[in-house]
Amino acid sequence: MTRRTDPRPLLRASAELLAWWLALALLWLVFVTSVDTLERIVGAGCAAVGAVLARAGRRAVRWR
Repeated sequence: MTRRTDPRPLLRASAELLAWWLALALLWLVFVTSVDTLERIVGAGCAAVGAVLARAGRRAVRWR
C-alpha cells in the first residue's frame, strides 16, 4: 500500500519562493543602472539565494 502525500505544501512553498524571487529580481533591476546579460544572470542568482533565505527566515519565525 502506497502512502499518498498532499501536494499543497509543496505548491505553497514553490509559490512563496517564486514570489520572493520575482520581488527580489525586480528590486535588483531597479537598482542596477546597466542591464546586460551578465547583470541579469547575477541578479537572478542573488534573487534565488535571497528567496531561499527569506523563506527559511519566515519558517524559523513561524515555528516559534
